[in-house]
Amino acid sequence: MVFPEGAAMAGVVSRLDGLVSRLADLPGTGVLTVVASVALGVVVANFLVRLIGRPVARRVSRQSVAQTIVRGVRVGTIGAALLVGLSAAGFQFEELLVGTAVFSAVIGIVLAPLVGNFINGVFILADQPFEIGDMIELEDGTTGFVEDITIRYTKIFTLDNTFLVVPNGTMRERDVTNFSAEDERTRRSIDVLVTYESDIPEARRLVERAARDCEAVIDGGPDIRIGVARYMAGPDCRLHEFGDDGILLRLRYWVKKPYKLAKVQSDVNTQIRQRLADADVEMAYPHRHLVFDDTSGVARVDAGAGSPADGDAAAGSEPPGADGSESSSAVDPGRDRGDLGTGG
Repeated sequence: MVFPEGAAMAGVVSRLDGLVSRLADLPGTGVLTVVASVALGVVVANFLVRLIGRPVARRVSRQSVAQTIVRGVRVGTIGAALLVGLSAAGFQFEELLVGTAVFSAVIGIVLAPLVGNFINGVFILADQPFEIGDMIELEDGTTGFVEDITIRYTKIFTLDNTFLVVPNGTMRERDVTNFSAEDERTRRSIDVLVTYESDIPEARRLVERAARDCEAVIDGGPDIRIGVARYMAGPDCRLHEFGDDGILLRLRYWVKKPYKLAKVQSDVNTQIRQRLADADVEMAYPHRHLVFDDTSGVARVDAGAGSPADGDAAAGSEPPGADGSESSSAVDPGRDRGDLGTGG
């Protein structure tokens, strides 16, 4: 027995089924289905991100890992919506299996860099060499703050107010200095070359005092521990080596924050220059010092010997013959003139 209400409901479903079939036959319906499915997936993904964003941030201490989890949820939701839309549009996934070898080769070539960056991103997140907000320096001297760490790349906000996006594959191959890891106090060094004639103990004392006059420099306190060693917190100037042009002093000092290292070094250099200029300490520079002894620049002359010209004249003349006459090699000036004046 069929109730009237059931018959009416069956008629409505039949009409809707026919309407859906006719809509499916219209051109572009499959594309609209996929677009609608993806749009719905975006809405659901945003809702899930708002729903789980705060709990994940509270449970996961590292901001980079928390952001990666949230991004994974977003991408996974949208990807699932895309697959549902393709399936509803009648896309046959079995067709992807045709030409698997060629398809795999193409995918391997195209996606190899992307997969490499993905794997390196996982290693960076696991190894924790730096975190979002850390101040780092790359091997080429670029310094900045880590703005974001994703699976594919690391974004750095440089001190020149520019963004540097480095693929994770390249990031793992570089030497990275992290100034913000555990302790922000950073030790720096400055070399000062003074002359050998300077008062070295006084020079060391003045250099240390110059560093203490800078506000950003730690001027004392408990020793700073690095590993199992401890180092003096205040400025320390030591005689480093004896150079060709002077004595090299090396100043080591600790900076409270690593954010303005160049400015702090400039301030310390300025203080050193001012203090040494007013003291009995001369800063050395490459130069040559010539030293002469007592006899340098004086020609020795023998008073008993004749002049060099007389010696040369005596050596050039020949002795007379045995009978007292001149040598036959002597030339008569008059005869020479006569020969020259007459022909014949």
